[in-house]
Amino acid sequence: MAYSIDLSGRIALVTGASGGLGAQFARSLSRAGAAVVLASRNVDRLKDLRARIEGEGGDCHVVELDVTDHASIKSAVAHAETEVGSIDILVNNSGVSAPARLEEVDENEFDFMFDTNVKGAFFVAQEVARRMLARANGSAPGTYTGGRIINIASMAGLKVLPQIGVYCMSKAAVIQMTRAMAVEWGRHGINVNAICPGYIDTDINHHHWQTDHGEKLIQTLPRKRMGKPEDLDGLLVLLASGQSHFVNGAIIAADDGFGAA
Repeated sequence: MAYSIDLSGRIALVTGASGGLGAQFARSLSRAGAAVVLASRNVDRLKDLRARIEGEGGDCHVVELDVTDHASIKSAVAHAETEVGSIDILVNNSGVSAPARLEEVDENEFDFMFDTNVKGAFFVAQEVARRMLARANGSAPGTYTGGRIINIASMAGLKVLPQIGVYCMSKAAVIQMTRAMAVEWGRHGINVNAICPGYIDTDINHHHWQTDHGEKLIQTLPRKRMGKPEDLDGLLVLLASGQSHFVNGAIIAADDGFGAA
């Protein structure tokens, strides 16, 4: 018998959905049957993605979101729930990096990464979780109680890499944040897990892998290959589904063995 995961009837919010892994995550959840809300600062790119998802028969919506602005977070989540319905799945994907040696990092660069990767991710999750918690205790309407929060960390949060030390620090914080959320919210049926992708070839970084430095880096990988965004589809959809009810607080490396090398 074939095994499949059906997310029909579920509503998913994907942050950082204007490109890269976020866009692929949105397409994957839509193909599994979820209604998807795309969120980022770049609304024009979101609209293009919405058109592609709707062209495949998906139910897709767009909200503008700046994760470094607390008012924007509250507004975007409220808009999403008003327009589409209660959010059942959050893919907390917004993230930035600015390569630099530690001795060269200035305060603005440090704040840029931590404000987006840690503070922004925390307050997006908090805003969504508050609504999930309200449904779980019966103080807010909704036919589905509990929820799924998937934080996108990085293998750089598990293994320090040169010249992106602050990025590594920020993603390590996301990993601990995931565990803290899982402990506090798990009793209410909210499962919080983190995916730690390895090197993935996306539209955002594709040019880098064509350079001499990029090609040399690929040769250092265990199987000397890059991942593709779709390589994370199965893991993402599983964590978003009811079948993952016993998976909570997990930090899952999807890096083709890089972290183990």
